Amino acid sequence: MSQIKISRPSEEELERLNVKTWSPWESDVSTFNWQYEGEEVCYIQEGRVIIKTEDGEEVEIKKGDLVTFPKGMKCVWDVKEKVRKVYTFN
Repeated sequence: MSQIKISRPSEEELERLNVKTWSPWESDVSTFNWQYEGEEVCYIQEGRVIIKTEDGEEVEIKKGDLVTFPKGMKCVWDVKEKVRKVYTFN
């Protein structure tokens, strides 16, 4: 089972989560290492990314996905299409 949780939220759920107040972030096509210092929840507004975890799992995230990354996870972000997201830490 994946450490990364992905769902396709409704507009009502996005409103309930108050995603409009979350911090924005974006990246052009690139590849980079990342480690999550805390549990991050993000909503992908644009783009497509392949996340490669330390244990060899590959997960695709794309526009419309609500994604939760666990605290301490190390991974590689392979940004295939320019990505824009908003995020918050739990």
